[in-house]
Amino acid sequence: MEPPPSMKQQEFTLASVTDLSSSSSSSSPSSSSPVLATFSCVNEVTELRFQESESAHGFSFDLSFTQLFKLGPLQFICVSDSSDSIKESSFSRGVVIKFRDEKESKGFSESFEEWTKDAVGKGSSLANGTVSDGKSKFDNKIEAASAKMYFHYYGQLLHQQNMLQDYVRTGTYHAAVMENRSDFSGRVVVDVGAGSGILSMFAALAGAKHVYAVEASEMADYARKLIAGNPLLAERITVIKGKIEDIELPEKADVLISEPMGTLLVNERMLETYVIARDRFLSPNGKMFPTVGRIHMAPFSDEFLFVEMANKALFWQQQNYYGVDLTPLYASAHQGYFSQPVVDAFDPRLLVAPPMFHVIDFTQMKEEQFYEIDVPLKFTASVCGRVHGLACWFDVLFDGSTVQRWFTTAPGAPTTHWYQIRCVLSQPIHVMAGQELTGRLHLVAHSAQSYTINLTLSAKMWGPGANQGGILQTSSCKLDLKEPYYRMSQPQDIQIQSDDLEEIELLQQNANAQL
Repeated sequence: MEPPPSMKQQEFTLASVTDLSSSSSSSSPSSSSPVLATFSCVNEVTELRFQESESAHGFSFDLSFTQLFKLGPLQFICVSDSSDSIKESSFSRGVVIKFRDEKESKGFSESFEEWTKDAVGKGSSLANGTVSDGKSKFDNKIEAASAKMYFHYYGQLLHQQNMLQDYVRTGTYHAAVMENRSDFSGRVVVDVGAGSGILSMFAALAGAKHVYAVEASEMADYARKLIAGNPLLAERITVIKGKIEDIELPEKADVLISEPMGTLLVNERMLETYVIARDRFLSPNGKMFPTVGRIHMAPFSDEFLFVEMANKALFWQQQNYYGVDLTPLYASAHQGYFSQPVVDAFDPRLLVAPPMFHVIDFTQMKEEQFYEIDVPLKFTASVCGRVHGLACWFDVLFDGSTVQRWFTTAPGAPTTHWYQIRCVLSQPIHVMAGQELTGRLHLVAHSAQSYTINLTLSAKMWGPGANQGGILQTSSCKLDLKEPYYRMSQPQDIQIQSDDLEEIELLQQNANAQL
């Protein structure tokens, strides 16, 4: 799809383009003058220009600084940090693009991807282990402040120690490598996001011919020091400080090894880097450790957690706080607390239905497929009670040639530093044993290296007439995976009175009315 050198431009006719800086639309579907979107390369700058076909006026985006986000089958948002307008040179600009049909939408999206690759990829080739001075693919999709904080966090030894002391995690990786020595012996290995270099040394211990430990944070310097202190391994390990998206390697890898999992498997968006490494460096039929990931989900009932979450906002119910009425902010505070996913370890007996799972195959998944993950939900309640939300955890498979080993973060299994995660509904759903629950878990990636979670759960009709379908109750919530509530300890032996629940439900009804 990449345009040949002789192809100077590519045009698409759009239904409409709306500038987000104003409420006006450049054109509408019924306009006699359609809007043209033109990809071109002008003076070595690859750009996308929008203008009406019968007008000389328009505006351009430099594709080196432009991103495209899908809102629907026929609608996208295009945003850029660079503009040809002097007044807007220091601001981000965005437009909403609408297409006439899905064929045009798909064609434009594919062309945008190829022209953007061309724009970002311009420049001289890089020496081994060096980083491009231009804006990389990683920089294009991740905001600078988030990346700075992320690499600062993982550049500290105390956080690496926290992960190394997760013996379930570290022990499983060690076992997966050592049990599959035949996959590593005499092979070239790339450690993606090497951190302290522990996985690189596991690979070397298993007989790897050479290991390239790629780490973008300051931890790369510590990794060099640690590896140098193990001289029998050091001669077969090269530490490269840089991003996978930017560095170059002198040879292809036979094996990729990484620990790219975040909360809910996908948090921190490291999995995208993992598959980019696969596309850039893994030889055909190469191995990936881990190979497959699964997100497990089940509805849960936890009255204590629900009351705890609801009580957090009661501070804002004070009408005379040093003479100030705080109640105008109660609804917003209530909504804010229920927008936080809860990270903790819980008793699996809180689950009210058998779990289901969503598979992510790291050997097949494309980077762009991580931008939006849509999981239809369907459960059958095994007990009567109130459903307070959706509990989630993950596991990954190390599909070795000798041993296939699973690593799990499931409730009831040995606890890891990932714990489990729960999305709590502000409006619980009542269910009966045998009643069907349906819904949707929709994850949308954002530039702060995380996801927005949209959850909807519905209880279907139950008992006589259930075969006719219909929904009895529906509840939904929107959460930011970037801002979880870390609930590491749970108070015990606290009885919840029915009067307390009735008072909280009344306050919630008031909050919903205010919203």
